Amino acid sequence: MGRLSRRAFALAALATLATAPDASAVPGRRRAITGMRGVWLATVANRDWPSRPGMTAAEQRRELIGHLDVAVRNRLNTVIFQVRPTADALWPSPYEPWSEYLTGTQGKDPGWNPLETAVEEAHARGLELHAWFNPYRIAVHPDLTKLVASHPARRHPDWVVAYGGKLYYNPGLPEVRAFVQRAILDAVKKYPVDAVHFDDYFYPYPVAGQPFDDDEAYARHGAGFPDRAAWRRDNIDRLVRETAACIRRTRPGTRFGISPFGVWRNAATDPLGSDTRAGVQTYDDLHADTRKWVRKNWIDYVAPQIYWNLGFAAADYAKLLPWWAEVARGTGTRLYVGEALYKAGDPAQPAAWQDPAELSRHLTMAEEHPQVRGHVFFAAKDVAADRIGAMARVVADHYRQPARPPR
Repeated sequence: MGRLSRRAFALAALATLATAPDASAVPGRRRAITGMRGVWLATVANRDWPSRPGMTAAEQRRELIGHLDVAVRNRLNTVIFQVRPTADALWPSPYEPWSEYLTGTQGKDPGWNPLETAVEEAHARGLELHAWFNPYRIAVHPDLTKLVASHPARRHPDWVVAYGGKLYYNPGLPEVRAFVQRAILDAVKKYPVDAVHFDDYFYPYPVAGQPFDDDEAYARHGAGFPDRAAWRRDNIDRLVRETAACIRRTRPGTRFGISPFGVWRNAATDPLGSDTRAGVQTYDDLHADTRKWVRKNWIDYVAPQIYWNLGFAAADYAKLLPWWAEVARGTGTRLYVGEALYKAGDPAQPAAWQDPAELSRHLTMAEEHPQVRGHVFFAAKDVAADRIGAMARVVADHYRQPARPPR
C-alpha cells in the first residue's frame, strides 16, 4: 500500500469501530467492542515468518504484510511479533547480530528493517504491534563456534550455559540481565511499539538427568537465599521488575506483558495452586513466580498459555481459566488467555482438538469471567491455514464486530 492508501485504510477501520453498535447494548449479547484479539507471529526456526530463510527483502516484506492482512480479515487487533528469537535482532541493533532466520546467515543485513516495517504497517491497519523478546535463549544448538564471531556470547563465553542441546545466557549473572535489558530497550527507544512481550522461557524447561550449571554464579551471588531455587526465582523477579521500570522510563505508555506456561503450581504442591497435575510447574521448574507478578502489578498484562482442551485430565481448561481469573481479580494486571489454535485439527492431538468448536467454547466460557479481557492465538501460520475452520468458528461466534485493542 502507498502511504495515502494506508492512511485511508486506517481511517476507515477507525470509522467502522466508531459506528459499530456496542454489542453489550444488544439484547442477549454480552460482548463489547474492546478487548484483546491477538496472534503470535513467531520467527524462531522460521515457525511462522519468514517461511524460509534467504527470501528477498521484497518477498519477506510481502509475506509479513500478508500476515497482518490475515489478522485484519479475522477481526484481530494485535500482533505479537517475535523480534529477538535467539539473542539476535530483527532490526539494526548495535548490541546483537541480525537474525539468521532472515537470510540464513547470522549477522547478514537483510536489506530492510522488519521491526520498523511491522510497526508502521500494523498501525496503518489499526493493529497494535507488541514486540516479543526471548530474554535468555542464545541458540537452538549447543555449538558456540557456530555463532557469528562478533556475537556477545562469543565475546563473553562466561555468560553462557549449554543445556539440553541449546545455549542460554545465565540468568544468575547481573551483567547478563543488564545486557538483555539494553538489547531490548534499543528497540523500545527506536520504534513506537505498543508493548514489550516475554513468552514462557526464563530458566529453561528441565531436561531429565541434566543439571543447569550455574554453580559459579550461585557461589558468587546466592548468599542470603535459603536455597538455589529461591535465588533463581529472585533473578527472574529482578529481570521482570527492572525491565518494567526501564520500559516506563524509556517510552511511557508502552506496556509490558508476559505469556507464561499455563500452570503456576499444582494444588498438590501448593494450596494456592490450580487443580491440575501438570508435569511442569512454572514456579518450581522455570523459577518464574508468575502469580506474584500479577498480584504485585509488576506487569501490565498476563497471557497464560492455557493450551489444553476442556476436560483434559492433567490440566483442564475449565479449571485453569477460573484459577487465572481469580489470580487477576482486584489487580491492575489485565488477563488475556493464550489459546492453542495450532492444536486444532492436528491428528496427534486428543479428539477434542478435531472439533472445530473447541476454541469457540473456550471463548464462551471466558465470557463468564469478567477478569478475562481477551485472547491470543498461537500462531499466525495457523490463523492463515485454519485447518479445520476453528478460527473461522471463533470469528463467526465471537468476533462479528471489530474491536479496539484494550488500553
